[in-house]
Amino acid sequence: MKYAAFKLIGEPSKTRVGSISADGKSINEYELGVDLSESGVVEILRLELAGKLPSQASATHPMSAIQLVAPIPRPRRNIFCVGKNYFDHAKEFGTSGYDSSTSKPGDEIPKDPIIFTKPPETVIGTNEKIVIPQKVSVDIDYEVELTIIIGKGGKGISQADAMRHVWAYTIINDVTARDWQQRHKQWFLGKSFDTFCPMGPWVVTADELNPEDIPVKCFVNGELRQSSNSKDLIFNIPKLIETISAGITLYPGDIIATGTPAGVGLGFKPPKYLKAGDVVRLEVDGVGVLENTMVLGE
Repeated sequence: MKYAAFKLIGEPSKTRVGSISADGKSINEYELGVDLSESGVVEILRLELAGKLPSQASATHPMSAIQLVAPIPRPRRNIFCVGKNYFDHAKEFGTSGYDSSTSKPGDEIPKDPIIFTKPPETVIGTNEKIVIPQKVSVDIDYEVELTIIIGKGGKGISQADAMRHVWAYTIINDVTARDWQQRHKQWFLGKSFDTFCPMGPWVVTADELNPEDIPVKCFVNGELRQSSNSKDLIFNIPKLIETISAGITLYPGDIIATGTPAGVGLGFKPPKYLKAGDVVRLEVDGVGVLENTMVLGE
């Protein structure tokens, strides 16, 4: 099942949620009777967990009549992200001179997952604009990431039980200011500017995908920059859930972006950073397409 958060083009003040039809041409709205402007599809998850999801839609809208927003427009807390989680990208980034986690040659592949976060305010939806904060940084990079949404929460979750806690998948673009990442010797600030977490276009429930074989791609202005598969993750999804939940309680609706493969702008010589007018298109098989255009800001 694909669940989306959206607004009617003729009534943009209200955030709605629903399921995408099998042919992708319409959306079946659920009238849940609560404000969905922050939680989005998490309200569907909560009703599922309680066994109270409506069996019928309250209305059906053609896709031409709606505007998709981020499936979780404002997460309840920071998005968990994973650094250097594809072998080829770990080598690409570890030798770039921007990686504060690599202390010596040959140390590029991490021995344990590297976890950082992005704040809720970074989130935007598909077709919204990513803002280049030109007074702050112009070294802006893209990162396609398969992303999981936690269903049943918990703490101390084992790898053996971890997949029972995955509700759905989506796509995140882990947009990054590389100069800030290098300057501050950590990853939070350079990855946390406003608009730096495009998410979407919707979520796809876990029963529809094989997490060990999901192709991911990134195109910039139609040029293929990144192409890999979740089978190439250094640390798989169960390991990531086990690591994060060891000391942090996970809650329904928590978000974990699983890392990006090689081909980021930083890896080219000279680097291919994003500029105003660039269109970044992320594709994850079985999930969909997340597309955003770059614009200049202050």
